[in-house]
Amino acid sequence: MSKINHKHVAMSVMMTFTAGSLAAQQNAPLVYPVTKKVDTVDDYHGKKIADPYRWLEDDHSAETKEWVDAQNKVTQNYLATIPFRGKIKQRLEALWNYPRYGSPFREGRYYYFYKNDGLQNQAVLYRQLGLDGTPEVFIDPNKLSDKGTAALGSLSFSKDGKYLAYLIAKAGSDWQEAFVMDVATKQLLSDRLDWIKFSGLSWKGDGFYYSRYDKPDEKSKLSKKNEFHKVYYHKIGTTQEQDELIYVDKEHPLRNAGVGLTEDERFLILSTTEGTSGRELWYRDLQDASQKDFALLVKGFDYDPGVIENVGDKLLMRTNHDAPNFKVVLVDPKNPAKENWKVVIPEQKEVLLGVGTAGGRLFANYLKDASSRIEQYDFSGKLERSITLPGIGTAGGFGGKAEDKTLFYTFTSYIAPPTIYKYDIQSGASEVFRKTEVKFNPADYETKQVFFTSKDGTKVPMFLSYKKGIKQDGKNPVLLYGYGGFNIPSTPSFSVSNLFFMEQGGIYAVVNLRGGNEYGEAWHKGGMLDKKQNVFDDFIGAAEYLISTKYTVPGKLAIRGGSNGGLLVGACMTQRPDLFKVALPAVGVLDMLRYQKFTIGWAWAVEYGSSEKADQFQYLVKYSPLHNLKKGTQYPATLITTADHDDRVVPAHSFKFASALQAAHKGSNPVLIRVETQAGHGAGKPTSKLIEEATDIWAFVMYNLGMKM
Repeated sequence: MSKINHKHVAMSVMMTFTAGSLAAQQNAPLVYPVTKKVDTVDDYHGKKIADPYRWLEDDHSAETKEWVDAQNKVTQNYLATIPFRGKIKQRLEALWNYPRYGSPFREGRYYYFYKNDGLQNQAVLYRQLGLDGTPEVFIDPNKLSDKGTAALGSLSFSKDGKYLAYLIAKAGSDWQEAFVMDVATKQLLSDRLDWIKFSGLSWKGDGFYYSRYDKPDEKSKLSKKNEFHKVYYHKIGTTQEQDELIYVDKEHPLRNAGVGLTEDERFLILSTTEGTSGRELWYRDLQDASQKDFALLVKGFDYDPGVIENVGDKLLMRTNHDAPNFKVVLVDPKNPAKENWKVVIPEQKEVLLGVGTAGGRLFANYLKDASSRIEQYDFSGKLERSITLPGIGTAGGFGGKAEDKTLFYTFTSYIAPPTIYKYDIQSGASEVFRKTEVKFNPADYETKQVFFTSKDGTKVPMFLSYKKGIKQDGKNPVLLYGYGGFNIPSTPSFSVSNLFFMEQGGIYAVVNLRGGNEYGEAWHKGGMLDKKQNVFDDFIGAAEYLISTKYTVPGKLAIRGGSNGGLLVGACMTQRPDLFKVALPAVGVLDMLRYQKFTIGWAWAVEYGSSEKADQFQYLVKYSPLHNLKKGTQYPATLITTADHDDRVVPAHSFKFASALQAAHKGSNPVLIRVETQAGHGAGKPTSKLIEEATDIWAFVMYNLGMKM
């Protein structure tokens, strides 16, 4: 497919700002590192596509590291000239410095909860005897690394409460290690498991199930395509080499697999996927000694079924088969044909995001115009009540054990930090269990939901949050955020970083783009594959609405998105560079012709399509940000952000896009890249790095939007 002739253009000396006064540096034109080009040409179905920055895909090479250092130096020198950058950091540290709690959950005699005192790099896991007991530190991940870059992942307690298995990720990588602890003594056992990725932990007896890959090559472990996901059973006290292989699909290397148990440990459910959408389900009845192998429960991969729990020898399942907004059905695994399914909770006009269980009840989480609605059912599907929530926002955490009488849930919104509620399952009464205290007054801010019409006539919702008293005079700075993909909704959530922008007079706008599942599978399909342009049209339509209704003007408008949202920003800034003043593509999928060649990228082909298929190449090449930059165009002031340990969306996407953007751009707007070290796609990033990154982003945004502090 590739024809590579290594005719390198000589690399120029990496240049930075010359010495001089602060004013001179601010007014001086930016000088970017001159990035070499290679004569690399790919033939895609008869069309030749140049890829001159292919060499930046090798993140281990000395040349790539020199390039990163040179780019970071230019970026940091530019940011250092912004006079109020220090004030921004001081205010962010003050806002961030408040206690943050997670909802408590019960295991054995103890209640467990997460807490961050304020500026701790990682939240600490505490436990206490009963709800009135004295909390004690159970696991403190801050002690696992000097700079707080080790993060605690999934936890799983054995059914008898004697053991805990947990995962640790380092430097933001998707690779994780598993450890086992004696709960009574808090002492680690000798068990240690490596090369775990995209896995839960599920106990059975004196061991647990997990998923992993074979040991990767050290040099390519952060970029090489992940293949042959395997499920193992680990018995405590043994080595990983002794683990029992439970499942591998040798005929389909690009499938992921994971297993989980029903609460009573009777049914072992195997879920296999070919990508980010659609799954196949298999099961083993562990009470049936004659069943040695997994039996097919639901053939894949056209729908998204998921087992909720068992009811005796039957299985409750959430599915979108013949129900784009999802329904709940009861399935007899011995007779799993769809015509035998019994509908327990029928499909509704709102999308059913998920179903939790606790106290012998089902808790159905619906979305109504991207805001939570929770309903409580018994296991037969009888509606017991709709749970009253504090307002428009996001509620989560409706789960527990079958014998629980109470559960805990959180509620949050764009201007309300998470509040934890204690809920009585029998009576339906909620009471505040723990309220978050942040150094701002929520009453000074408001959120409203507006609807606008996209290019093809589709009605699209958007949340606007801001300090009360703003005027629609076209003078407001706006940060427009979106995601729009992978069936993931953008629902209200609290962020002190976004609060800071609102505090400075900015409007924080979130668009509920197609590609998500705010309105079910039809909304998702309306923004995937050959319909992906709808997502960009929705985002552009949101910007045009904000301008036409005089909330802002193009010179005051910034756009932001991460991962798939980074693709969104990259596509929109290349399609409509005139519409935005600032663009912030973070850890973005920016090379749509080669994304599938790295780590887990192949799994996104069900969402995007693949350049390896002629018909899909035709639409991918039309919007791929890397391939739609036009020389001599003035692009928005751009700050690309990525990280050296991002093995989800490899940093090569951002490296190549930054190089091509700097070469194509004409004008005074800065186009920069910020490469974080010892960090990944975003999960587990320590507080110190979050504050540093937020400081740089808001300094860049405010300076280029003409804001002051």
